[in-house]
Amino acid sequence: MNQDITQALEEADTRECSQIAALDLGSNSFHLVVARIVADSLQIVHKVKQKVRLADGLSSENILSEEAIERGLETLRVMAQSLKGFEPDTVRIVATHTLRKAINAKQFIKRAKTILPYPIEVISGIEEARLIYNGVAHTHHDRGQQLVIDIGGGSTEFIIGDGIKPKLCRSLQMGCVSYTNRFFSKGEIKAKYFEKAITSAEQELELVEAKYRKLGWVECIGTSGTIRTLVALCNAESESSDNTITLKQLRHLMKQCISAGHVDKLDFPELVEDRRPVLCAGLAVLIAAFEAFDIESLQLSAAALREGVLYQMEDALEHADIRERTAKSLVARYDVDTPQALRVLNTCMSFCDAVRKPWKLNCKNEHSLLSWAAMFHEVGLQINSRGVQRHSAYIIHNVDMPGFNQEEQELLATLVRFQRKKIKLTEFPEWSQFEQGDVAKLLCILRLSVLLNIKRQEDLVPDMGITVSKKDITLTFPEGWLSKKPIITADLEREQTYLQALDLRLIID
Repeated sequence: MNQDITQALEEADTRECSQIAALDLGSNSFHLVVARIVADSLQIVHKVKQKVRLADGLSSENILSEEAIERGLETLRVMAQSLKGFEPDTVRIVATHTLRKAINAKQFIKRAKTILPYPIEVISGIEEARLIYNGVAHTHHDRGQQLVIDIGGGSTEFIIGDGIKPKLCRSLQMGCVSYTNRFFSKGEIKAKYFEKAITSAEQELELVEAKYRKLGWVECIGTSGTIRTLVALCNAESESSDNTITLKQLRHLMKQCISAGHVDKLDFPELVEDRRPVLCAGLAVLIAAFEAFDIESLQLSAAALREGVLYQMEDALEHADIRERTAKSLVARYDVDTPQALRVLNTCMSFCDAVRKPWKLNCKNEHSLLSWAAMFHEVGLQINSRGVQRHSAYIIHNVDMPGFNQEEQELLATLVRFQRKKIKLTEFPEWSQFEQGDVAKLLCILRLSVLLNIKRQEDLVPDMGITVSKKDITLTFPEGWLSKKPIITADLEREQTYLQALDLRLIID
């Protein structure tokens, strides 16, 4: 019988499928989710969650302690077992609030690379909010515009969206770990501690509540562990299983916590041990949100940040390229001269195609980032044409850019900052996702493309050749072309000097 079943399984037709994984390095916990993509649908096949509490190790000077770093690294060693055999483009690792804030985050990331052979992306609060909404939108049946709330260890995200499109995203500096350290650090639970925590959260919400109320929503949805725990406790008290909560239930739960007097005395059968220390802080934040936004009830969603990451990874499930939307928004907002941007882009892509193999620029993401840098290189013109590269870099570094993680945004800012004139390597960030040599080569391609299109004329750049070796770039122009372009010739000669800073030699033939 067993043999028949085995044979039947072996002979059965199987659909083509692929596996992808998302790892969320949160301030409170690390979450790994592995999924299969089958027939354009996502199936979760494996989950790992480890309590780390990175935020506990973040000092007031935003330095992550060695103890917290080692806790995180040890957790990654455990999770590495589940990622054996995964190709680099099938795994995405995102880090949130604590590693955004920590000034020594790159030290952690550098050591983590010896454990996991995948890049770690530190994402902005806005990007975190967008990805959270992406997870909810793909897994929750919406009934109209919705408000999504996610209480993390170091921050809380608020998103209003409609269908799969987020409309308003904010990340506020309040989370269950950070608020525990501020208001419930000794484990004592008193009414005055709750009042201080709720007031503090309401002060944070003052800056955004009017905008959110004006936009409005039909349904409020909560995600992640803190809200899941609060829903479970409130539902148990009311003997309900509808996964919804109200302000009245939250207030009642707060009274129960105050009556207990200490976290060690919280006697809720549904309360798992690792949630006990941060329960009161998370409860205070959610009560503040209910009151500030006048929320009637909240419905729990099982999806969160990591599911949002998974859905974005799979092209077949992605309804629109978020980076393209970001690009269109920036181009429109800063009145980019699109014909000129396209001229620079076309030259960039032509050069990139020619040098990709010998320079081993085989990363699809680096190729894409170079194209975005070409599109954005003049956004600073709206500020001033003098020093446009500095203005462009300032905008790219500080504007919200959904779809780009923190280091990708830093790379774009660096490329546009040094698109012309002197190159100051001391102002380059320390990269964890990119190799310094590759960044130098991308910058070289962008600089040459900008230089050759400096006249802002169609069909000015001739049909020319570009060849490279390890550290040499040879530009071959049609016979007699340069002799008719004395200014471009002078610019290229000066560029030979500038590129020496990148340890590259420009040869003009």
